[in-house]
Order: sequence, then structure tokens, then C-alpha cells
Amino acid sequence: MRTTWRNIIPHIVLSAFSLAILLPLIWVLRVSLTDKLTAYKIPPEIGHVGLENYIEIFQAYPFERWFFNSLIVALVSTAIALPLATAMAYAFARFNTGGAFLRLGVLASQMLPPIILVLPLFTLFFSTGLMQTRMGLILAHLTISLPFLAWMLVSFFEGDSASLEEAARIDGATRWQAFIKIAVPVAAPGILAAGLLGFILSWNEFLFALVLSGADSQTLPIGLASMETHAGVEIAPLAAATVVSLLPVFALLPFLRKYLIKGLSLGALK
Repeated sequence: MRTTWRNIIPHIVLSAFSLAILLPLIWVLRVSLTDKLTAYKIPPEIGHVGLENYIEIFQAYPFERWFFNSLIVALVSTAIALPLATAMAYAFARFNTGGAFLRLGVLASQMLPPIILVLPLFTLFFSTGLMQTRMGLILAHLTISLPFLAWMLVSFFEGDSASLEEAARIDGATRWQAFIKIAVPVAAPGILAAGLLGFILSWNEFLFALVLSGADSQTLPIGLASMETHAGVEIAPLAAATVVSLLPVFALLPFLRKYLIKGLSLGALK
């Protein structure tokens, strides 16, 4: 009997956590497919099911521009941050560059409230003409994604890859060749996992986009926050826009899932 409960309790706990994660998503999907009147009803009803809300977000709002801006900013900022963070993490792990003080500084930068970074960036971008541009947002996102990715990747370059690099150096490989052909392939699952997390971090960023973007460079979080009429927030179109905004992450997960799990577990073990 005791063994049976030991087997059942973990499943109950996991099911409860799964429901806590899935129920909000199911609720948003339900609201996005119902009409505006049914969306507000408590207890919830299914009512008419259709795609009118999805059509409306493209007809009544510049949703495609918000989506395109978010995609460009997230992809470019991640593409720039990931190789730089990889080099930083390799330097920390292999050469202890800057010592514990620099590592602590990188970690401490993640503890700063974003508003502290927004104010100097606003002044800098205003004086250089980068205000309300996608390039300005990309540079702003680098200030949060680069330290985060660098700190996350350090553990992937510690451990077995060091001995493999030493063997390659003995065989005549240069430091650069050992880094490119040994260290990076060994840490590839972790690098891909970090890239996905960096993309999500940039995709969901709100404060920088709120202060630094303009009408032509608004991203999805700002666009969704602006979906308000004189009658209040229209829940059904907002739910439809939320579902569409989740599509890039859901599209990436099937391809990167095994690398994400392997990368995160590899970093934890090391």
C-alpha cells in the first residue's frame, strides 16, 4: 500500500502542475474562438466557434507589423548575443578572465531593475537617432540577453571539453581550432538551449519596447497592451492575438526540444 502511494503521489503532483500551466492556455484558446459576448460569460460557455477574432486582429490592428517587428528584433538580438555570449562563457570557463569579480559583475547586471537601464539608453538613443527604431531595440535587448546567456553558458564549457581540447592541442590544433571544432560542438546542445531562451526573453520583453519604440517599431507586447477601445479591452481579439504570438515558440520547440532538455540537464550536471 505504501509503495502504491509513493507511485501515485508524484503523478498527482505532476498532474497538478501540468494543469496549472495548461489551463490558462486552454482558456485563452477557448476565448479566442468564441464571439465577444460569450467571451465575458461566467461560468464559461463555448457558444459560437469561429475564426472571426483572428481575422479582426489583422483587419482592425497593425498586427502583422507588430509580429514582424518582434520577430526581427528577437532573431537579430539573439543572433548577435549568442556568439558573443559563447565567447564570453568560454573565456570565463577556460581562462578565468576577469576572475570572480567580473563573473559577479555579469551576474549582478541581471539583478538591476530594467528601468535603471532604460533611462541612460533613452538619452543615448535620442542623441544618436536610434530612438523609435528596430536597431535601437536590438541594442537595448543585448543589454539583458548577453549577460544572461553568458552566465548560462559557462557551465557548458567546464568539465570534459577541457580534456578534449588539450588532446586536440597536443595533436597540433590551434586554440581557435580547438574552440571551433571541439568546444563548440560539445557545448552545442547548451548553446541551442540558451539561444531558444534568449529568443523567448527578447520576444516577451516589454519595458524597453514601451519606452524606446515608436509607432513603426512597436513589438507584440506593446501592441497587445494597446488593444483597448473606448468600451474597454476586447477580450476575444486580445486572446486571438495572444494565441498567434505564441506560435513562433511552439513552432521552434518540436525541433529544439531534445537539445533544450539535453542542454539544460548537461548544464545542471556540470
